[in-house]
Amino acid sequence: METFVAPGSIVRRIWGTSDTVLFIFAGAAAEFALNKAVDWLYFTGRLPADPLGRLFSTVDYARRIVFADRAGAERAIDSIAAIHGAVEASRGQRIPDWAYRDVLYLLIAYSIRAFELLERPLTLAECAEITDVFCRVGRRMGIPELPSSYAAWQADRARHLATDLALSDCTTDLYRQYKKHLGSPRYALLRGVQGLVCPPTVRRQLGLGSGAWLRPALGFYVATKQLALSQWLKNTMLPKEYAARIRALDAAPVASGAAPSSVPAGCPHARVWPASQG
Repeated sequence: METFVAPGSIVRRIWGTSDTVLFIFAGAAAEFALNKAVDWLYFTGRLPADPLGRLFSTVDYARRIVFADRAGAERAIDSIAAIHGAVEASRGQRIPDWAYRDVLYLLIAYSIRAFELLERPLTLAECAEITDVFCRVGRRMGIPELPSSYAAWQADRARHLATDLALSDCTTDLYRQYKKHLGSPRYALLRGVQGLVCPPTVRRQLGLGSGAWLRPALGFYVATKQLALSQWLKNTMLPKEYAARIRALDAAPVASGAAPSSVPAGCPHARVWPASQG
């Protein structure tokens, strides 16, 4: 069976591990709140109502693409593109091409950063593979001017960080919702993790700090993550009703040719699908 992402791909390893998926979400949630196209999140209003539910539904969708056969993954991507077209028609305007690219760049950047924090440095070949996978998703969606190499992505990513981020009322509201749904202790942990994974320009605009206070705990966690204690620590990052869904992230979803019935909306980190995220 031909797959969209090779069975031995580093992308499958990254997106098949709950630790890295949660860190990807944390970092991208921060940067996404600063994106100048973040107003698309508020078109339907669903994200503020349930940001954690939106996270998991969108992560589930992304993992279906990563672990599906090629035909199933392409049908899922085509469904995403079609739903975006419908939302754009409803709003009467197009999502900017640069905003679509920004989302793909988030997935690439935080896939790399999260894995390197929790596992080991990636090779240039592995970084190129991550870039290729997400750019293939973008090309299937019809997103123009995507980079053809890891080096080209690095250059365009730097331009994005310099031009596409700004504090806004949406930034403030998103963080208010994060705190409301997480509670103060988990919200502080979220901001600490964001300080660890986000680039300096994001940390500076959000006042995150470097997350240095978490590094000793992170080192302990990495050294003991196979133990029950570390599983408990990981579960404390989100409310207890999400414990089973966190555990499920450690198993590859069953590959299926069928796309989900609708695109999960509102995940801050998976902004490949911004129009459906309000």
